[in-house]
Amino acid sequence: MQGILIIIGLVVVIGAAILIVVGLRSTNNVDPLEERLAEFAQRGETASLEEIELSQSFTDRVIIPLAKRVGEFALRFTPQNAIQDTTQKLEQAGNPSGLEPTVFWALRFVGIGLGIVMLLVSSFAPEGSFLQGSTALYIALGAAVFGFYLPELWLRSKVNSRRKEILKAMPDALDLLVICVEAGLGFDMAMDRVQDKWNNEVGVIFARVLREMQLGKIRRDALRDMANRVGLNELTSFVAAVVQSEQLGVSMANVLRVQADAMRIKRRQLAEEEAQKAPIKMLFPMAFLIFPSLMIILLGPAALLLMRSTMQDVLF
Repeated sequence: MQGILIIIGLVVVIGAAILIVVGLRSTNNVDPLEERLAEFAQRGETASLEEIELSQSFTDRVIIPLAKRVGEFALRFTPQNAIQDTTQKLEQAGNPSGLEPTVFWALRFVGIGLGIVMLLVSSFAPEGSFLQGSTALYIALGAAVFGFYLPELWLRSKVNSRRKEILKAMPDALDLLVICVEAGLGFDMAMDRVQDKWNNEVGVIFARVLREMQLGKIRRDALRDMANRVGLNELTSFVAAVVQSEQLGVSMANVLRVQADAMRIKRRQLAEEEAQKAPIKMLFPMAFLIFPSLMIILLGPAALLLMRSTMQDVLF
């Protein structure tokens, strides 16, 4: 029974690994067939569709389409709420590596494969080893749980780091918005100057807002969607203030200046908070790495002298 479970688990792990490879390869959303057709067109060669398909690699012709079919099949059994929650978190993290929700869940199931691998290792362990019996099951269960939640922890760290970067850059971006608005530019043009000047996360989210507005979305809706994609309270307050000033006819420059001051105070408070956390974070490396080394350096010679004198007293 254990062998059958191991085989099934290995099949699941291999299938999930194929999904990961396909998801990472297809992040640019380019059809391999169209790419090959463009290459033939650039060279001025004429070829049939069958010849173009056969000119592709075995991976592009067989493995990738098969893996996409498997991904579509797996999508049917994935809870829709989980997919939506994962999609929102990937949006808040800035879509790292172009991951799709199905590929992310495949990563989590690959993590479960760690437990299956531990079971496989325990089956080959010698009799009387600690990898036999209930200990092996506990180790396998812990490895599966750790592997399942490791991608989630990685995604949360990406979300938090992106939010910190946006919060750190927002006061300077708002200062530039104030300067542009006071110089006579509209709010949309001021956002365009910000995304053109800075190649950071603030410039990226502003550029997406401008693209959505060019496609016909109302500015307040595009700004609210931006706040929902980031999930930062300070950015949500900024969007609410901008929308309210637009509806009430309040001076945009004054609103932006107040928001810039508030975000600068928030950034200073976060810096002070990190400074207060620094001594506590330094305690563990000092206690387990620095202090033992100092003890060896300072007390090592004294211990050697003490041992030498003790041995001389015993011998003589």
